[in-house]
Amino acid sequence: MLQPNIETFIGCDSEYDQARIVLYGAPFDSTTSFRPGARFGPSAMRHESFGLETYSPYQDADLTDCAVFDSGDMELCFGSAEAALQDIEARAAEILTDGKFPLLLGGEHLVTLGAVRAVVQKYPNLHMIHFDAHADLRDDYLGAKLSHACVLRRCHDLLGDGRIHQFCIRSGDREEFRFARTHTDLHPFGFDGLEVCVSSLRAQGVPIYFTIDLDCLDPSAFPGIGTPEAGGVSFVQLLEAIRTVCTANVVGADVNELAPALDASGVSTATACKVLREFILALYK
Repeated sequence: MLQPNIETFIGCDSEYDQARIVLYGAPFDSTTSFRPGARFGPSAMRHESFGLETYSPYQDADLTDCAVFDSGDMELCFGSAEAALQDIEARAAEILTDGKFPLLLGGEHLVTLGAVRAVVQKYPNLHMIHFDAHADLRDDYLGAKLSHACVLRRCHDLLGDGRIHQFCIRSGDREEFRFARTHTDLHPFGFDGLEVCVSSLRAQGVPIYFTIDLDCLDPSAFPGIGTPEAGGVSFVQLLEAIRTVCTANVVGADVNELAPALDASGVSTATACKVLREFILALYK
């Protein structure tokens, strides 16, 4: 019998009731400050994922052994960042209420705020681990409080001091770095200090929201990004760091900022797919 054409990320075709992890896409990039196109990231990752194997030799694990449901992309309001965030928050809350793990695919980095709003309601002592080239700690960007340049500042409004742990940061204005030195746990340029940080959070048993902006990767390896910043980490370094974080109590996560049209070679999309595969497998373990 013929079946509807429903495109999921490869290997993520479990039924919702049986799933432990739920993918949900937020194709939103209305506050992008430089090169737009991240709204097309989630659908591109699903489509190009079929160039991957479901098996990971890095972790000796296979997506076919995981119970993952791909709920597809949300239909979001491009004219209102707040309306989009409310829809993302509602979807994340629904997944959490059903006892499942919400894994968000962006879209620009502002989408993280909607998910964090939901997760912190369930886990009031939430911490965040943040991989990014940019601090994203501006109080506003050109007068807008809701911008991908402000997303971690808005998350700080929810979490407070000492509960945001930032790695790979290599760009931001002077005030962002001054704010970080006082209010967040900042580790610029790479992953120095990550193992100690994760070990401490794991020992405390605190819940963690894990957000990955793919521009933490060096743009020579990942040019399909709206705001490229030279000096990033390698693909292998990122995979090792993901596996490290996933040994702790991660309760929600996202991968964001792939802009597929900005890399005509398709290498960035292929890399993003492989990052997502390894991320799912590390979370599932």
